[in-house]
Amino acid sequence: MVKKPSKTKNLKKKVLEAGPHKSFRRTYREDYLKEDKTPGMMHHIIMSFQLILKNWKLFLPFLIIVVVLNIVLIGLMSESTYVQMQDTLDRNSQEATGEEMSGMTKAGIMLISTITTGGLAGESKEVTMAFSALIFLMIWLVTIFILRHRLAKNNIKLRDALYNAMTPLISTLVLFLIALIQCIPIFLLIIAYSAAVQTDFLSTPFYALMFVAFAALMILLSGYLLSSSIIALVAVTAPGLYPVVALSTASELMMGKRIKFIMRLIALILVIGLMWAVIMIPLILFDMAMKQFEWTAGIPFIPICLVIMTCFTEIYATTYLFLYYRYLLEE
Repeated sequence: MVKKPSKTKNLKKKVLEAGPHKSFRRTYREDYLKEDKTPGMMHHIIMSFQLILKNWKLFLPFLIIVVVLNIVLIGLMSESTYVQMQDTLDRNSQEATGEEMSGMTKAGIMLISTITTGGLAGESKEVTMAFSALIFLMIWLVTIFILRHRLAKNNIKLRDALYNAMTPLISTLVLFLIALIQCIPIFLLIIAYSAAVQTDFLSTPFYALMFVAFAALMILLSGYLLSSSIIALVAVTAPGLYPVVALSTASELMMGKRIKFIMRLIALILVIGLMWAVIMIPLILFDMAMKQFEWTAGIPFIPICLVIMTCFTEIYATTYLFLYYRYLLEE
């Protein structure tokens, strides 16, 4: 007589097959620790640039298309607004120090103030925000489509990418919605901080310490959840992959690697900031020198450069994240 396995053994088998961190059973480090074979950060950063430059015949016309779409659908920062920002900065510097600000310092402050005040586009209405989101999704999906086929040694045209890359749009939107829900702890933190500032809650050291602990908990919770969702947004672009399956797959890939992934994101932010400073500050200095001539007064040179840099930054960030996803798959 064959002895049937008990319900307890079946339950234990299902728990073990489900993987670590998915039950109340203790997970040992050796059960989920994987050997890290991903390249270093510097190699990752340089490889992302090289991959774009290697396929410049696809990315350059695509960059031109999305820049034109941004200008037509969203608009440019007004040249008069940009000149007014310069005049205000000169006036405040003259009143504060009695001297004119150096060109390099002025260019850096102009770049920071333009970005932080939302001056990259025209009027920030709901319609322009919707167009901005659609253009970003287009950049995300088309860039991943190009990279996936080029790394597979497939010869494609930009037309193929534009027509076929938008297929997983619904799945991508579903994952973006999930990521938005995962940001609720951060939204609650922002609301709590605004209320704490208005009521002087943080003036008491004990309450301030409690708020710091609460803030750390909310940021860790959203960071833990979003780390898988970002990789899932890359994975879901694969043909025939559903959002829930992509999220589960990304969670398995990110197991034991979330802190390293966050460090990669910090490195990405630093590289983007350095890239903007190295490219835009000389362009702002050049624009200041050229604006001394009357015939150049109405040319929106810097607003156009800001749109180009924004679109290229989105392409580079997508390439960077897609490469990391490929590194995880290769392990």
